Amino acid sequence: MSLFRVERTMPQAPQEVWRRLTDWPAHGRQVPLTRTRVLTPGPNGAGTRFTARTGIGRLSFDDPMEVVRWEPPASGRPGVCRLDKYGRAVRGWARIEVTETPDGGSRVVWTEELSVRGLPRAFDPVLAHAGRFVFGRAVDGLLRRGGSPNE
Repeated sequence: MSLFRVERTMPQAPQEVWRRLTDWPAHGRQVPLTRTRVLTPGPNGAGTRFTARTGIGRLSFDDPMEVVRWEPPASGRPGVCRLDKYGRAVRGWARIEVTETPDGGSRVVWTEELSVRGLPRAFDPVLAHAGRFVFGRAVDGLLRRGGSPNE
């Protein structure tokens, strides 16, 4: 399994950053060749399931996920969301933590552990590097655009 971390500091309040990072359909608009479909009715919370489908035609794979921990940020308490990935091609977990900074902004720590079926462990460093790059860009886009394609 490959472990990587993405960290960002933003001027927005934790509740707004949380809203942007947990807009699951918006994730698909940030990762090339990816669509995200929420499978459960809202609102978001523990038990929310969604699938990210990445690729073109027959060269596609699904990355199904479920929210197993949902604690939005509150006064004096960080927000924590944990996703479990249980697909045939991709397995692992992600943890999103949003903490208020002293100036009222937010610090985001996105930690993810992935394994890709058929990929030897020798490729874990390459997978971690690719994960930091792809998810770093996705987090930046979600935070910059607020998750909406029109922003």
